[in-house]
Amino acid sequence: MAVSIRLRREGAKNRPYYKIVVADSRSPRDGKFIEIIGTYDPKTPGDNSSLKVERAEYWISKGAQPSDTVRSLIKRSKKRTTAPELSSQSERTTPQSTQDEVIPSPPPTAESSS
Repeated sequence: MAVSIRLRREGAKNRPYYKIVVADSRSPRDGKFIEIIGTYDPKTPGDNSSLKVERAEYWISKGAQPSDTVRSLIKRSKKRTTAPELSSQSERTTPQSTQDEVIPSPPPTAESSS
């Protein structure tokens, strides 16, 4: 069975909304599918998709072929999930390095002790 990861159209006329599904490549676009792994709303600006990246990677490892649009959504989701991790790691290391630094006090001078 040839498996593909593709979009399944839902929503009203002129208001498309897609579900990202794993399906047999011979089944129709809106027909039978194996698993729903995410959603995509092209009309929403900004963060307009949600995707279970682990499941997508699992199916790709089993031989599933993602469509071009789904491939770009997977890439964007991976980038989005790794960016917060990197920024949180840098935030954790920055305060520690400033706490470790000790600023020495200036040595007492003879003028101040008289």
